[in-house]
Amino acid sequence: MHSVILAPMEGLVDAPMRDILTRIGGIDRCVSEFIRVTDGPLHPAALHRILPESRQGWRTAAGVPVHPQLLGSDPDWLAHNGAWLADLGAPAVDLNFGCPAKTVNRHRGGATLLREPETLYRIVSAMRAALPARVPVTAKMRLGYSDTSQTLECARALADGGAAEIAVHARTREQGYRPPADWTWLARVREAVSVPVVANGDVVDLQTYREIRRVSGCEQVMIGRGLVACPDLALVIQRSCSGEAAAAMGWESLHPWLVDFYAQVRERVVDRHVPGRLKQWLAMLAGVYPQARILFDQIRRQTCADQVAELLEQGSAAQLLAAPSSTC
Repeated sequence: MHSVILAPMEGLVDAPMRDILTRIGGIDRCVSEFIRVTDGPLHPAALHRILPESRQGWRTAAGVPVHPQLLGSDPDWLAHNGAWLADLGAPAVDLNFGCPAKTVNRHRGGATLLREPETLYRIVSAMRAALPARVPVTAKMRLGYSDTSQTLECARALADGGAAEIAVHARTREQGYRPPADWTWLARVREAVSVPVVANGDVVDLQTYREIRRVSGCEQVMIGRGLVACPDLALVIQRSCSGEAAAAMGWESLHPWLVDFYAQVRERVVDRHVPGRLKQWLAMLAGVYPQARILFDQIRRQTCADQVAELLEQGSAAQLLAAPSSTC
């Protein structure tokens, strides 16, 4: 059975974005932004800030499950906090071994641990031992830190440690997000482990979704930037797989979602930072929607949240709608 999973993306796919994208539809599951674990217990306020869905049954308003993701290198504290999340009702606990950020890697988090397969094994084993059997441990990795010499060793370490599922971003840490992702490695990882593998990397439309599944053999696909840039991509995929028409959403349908998103961000962030979040999304939408580029240019130099809100409300005006939208 195929499924589309919304990828965890720090600073981009937060609670408002998860809410909007899952209400648009087609997404089967979300993984939260990473929650950093150092040398102590997590504070409930930090959990609720990053993952407010934890207070509503670990689901978005659309009813889509959200799995918390932890990042760190201390097996004991990761396991301790994972057990706490399980006690709170988390449906699974995901572990981040893929983040390429320099600040994260300098503190032995994320992709830097792909140089230490034995550490991966110890972390997953500790987490598996700490959680009740009903709560799966999952993990997200890249193909490696600087090369693919340890890709399969790392995947086996995760599976042997007790991971029930492994999501693989088909690039190394040093490749960052530069195309192309190497989907052939996904098939190799799938053959090397006995647990399900989730394919991730460079899925931007229905055609690339079909191609990554064909090349990798994976039934589950995780999408991040592709869904942010084309918010109804998961719905298009779902309808296509069901044999339905798969027409893409037009700007006139997308615009109310932008207004909703902006309102939600204003509830969570101080006003001076709110316009930046909208600009970030519009810049990504501009590759699909010419109207997004027009609106981005209108608000680019605006820093007042109220002024940006006013321009956004006008964003469905005829001059924007006159520009044709492309399809995902």
